[in-house]
Amino acid sequence: MDKLKIAIQKSGRLYEDSIKLLKDCSIEINIGIDKLKTTALNFPLEILFLRDDDIPQYLEDGVADIGIVGKNVLLEKRKKINIKESLGFGKCRLSIAVPKSLIYKNINDLNGKKIATSYPFLVKKFFRKKCIKSDIHEISGAVEIAPGIGLADCICDLVSSGSTLFMNGLKEVETILKSEAVLAANINLTFSKKIIMNKLLFRIRSVKQAKNNKYILLNAPNKQLQSIISSLPGIKNPVILPLSNSKFSSVHSVINENDFWKIIENLKSLGAKDILVIPIEKIIL
Repeated sequence: MDKLKIAIQKSGRLYEDSIKLLKDCSIEINIGIDKLKTTALNFPLEILFLRDDDIPQYLEDGVADIGIVGKNVLLEKRKKINIKESLGFGKCRLSIAVPKSLIYKNINDLNGKKIATSYPFLVKKFFRKKCIKSDIHEISGAVEIAPGIGLADCICDLVSSGSTLFMNGLKEVETILKSEAVLAANINLTFSKKIIMNKLLFRIRSVKQAKNNKYILLNAPNKQLQSIISSLPGIKNPVILPLSNSKFSSVHSVINENDFWKIIENLKSLGAKDILVIPIEKIIL
């Protein structure tokens, strides 16, 4: 039977979340010390542990069938591969940062500056669009120290919390790209491997859906039942059950995490009582 080969980071910021995602999809894997690859115990999947920057090339060459990699890396490498799914973790932004001492008014202040970055293609593309002429120095690792040692006037690098910039006396001034981990695939997958990939995608989407939603149970006064049902934008047909108190009904539904408090406040104002909120492991729609 065919096995789908998936490439993930062997170390770094996406490694732990990638492994957790596979486990949340009920895929059992045996991870040893310094392993370069392993095989899932209960799913036709072989896991390759690679450098993040190398994954796009391996996908294009067909060494790996699919891979979990930062969107920023894919766009910088420009390989012929398909993005199949955004995964919702590893969120960051590719941003330009300048020394705190620099009075920055707008992007025109970057004209003629020396910029250190590990993403020369994306920086050049951004500056070309903004009609900015600059001197780009491609370096790998520790980009944030470049202004302090006189290598560059400013930098363009990945930013998440911004603490690294702060510690190096830099401030974020422009965002080039918002990025996160994505599942990417070789463009020439065989039919049998596409079937396996689609099964994996089905599991991933179920896990993602569950993380963004909460299961909610509440007691609703029957005179406000229709208004309460209308204020629940999750599942189209919530479960309605009678209670021993004939003036109330039990309502079961799913609500999105982003709208959680707004919906709860509205439910309370409509007379909902005994509201119980439960995390969801998976949602199959």
